[in-house]
Amino acid sequence: MSASSVSIESGAYVHPSALCESDDIGDGTRIWAFAHIMSGAVIGRDCNICDQVFVEGGARIGARVTVKNQVMIWDGVTVEDDAFLGPGMIFTNDLYPRSARMPQVADRYRRNENWLVPTTVGRGASIGAGAVILCGMTIGPYAMIGAGAVVVSDVPAHRLFVGQPAKAIGWVCTCGMRLDSSLRCPTCGQSHTCRDDRLEIA
Repeated sequence: MSASSVSIESGAYVHPSALCESDDIGDGTRIWAFAHIMSGAVIGRDCNICDQVFVEGGARIGARVTVKNQVMIWDGVTVEDDAFLGPGMIFTNDLYPRSARMPQVADRYRRNENWLVPTTVGRGASIGAGAVILCGMTIGPYAMIGAGAVVVSDVPAHRLFVGQPAKAIGWVCTCGMRLDSSLRCPTCGQSHTCRDDRLEIA
């Protein structure tokens, strides 16, 4: 699909230097220079897809998602509404990758179910610049992953994970700020309680 037809038909904007092959782009979404959206990818409304982003067919992106420069979103990755993907963060989708052209493994790569491992980024979650998300992980709603983290386990909702490998070091509010020791947000003032490692609004 050409940039002009996306802009006219769906209300999305595609920069003249971007390549958008998908017919499933939501109204108000903006796709910037040198981004490549493959056929079969789904992007919701009012997203901001920055320069040099690659979205593979089979990837699913919800509404109001911000995808910063040089992020690659592979088949099997689902990003839910309102999430933030920081510059250069990395997804994977294969636990034991080999070249599909290698004769010893060619049969494996003929069917996605033989190798593709899905990943989900929950609503409102943020992934920092340069973070790496091992495939098969679920990043819970409103969780926050620090810059440069390597995520090798699921991340509960509202949890703050940092490091290599990433570990929990605290909690974050829906507004994105780290909660204090009483689980109160110093910015918006919202108070929380924690039960069974789950954060709840007080």
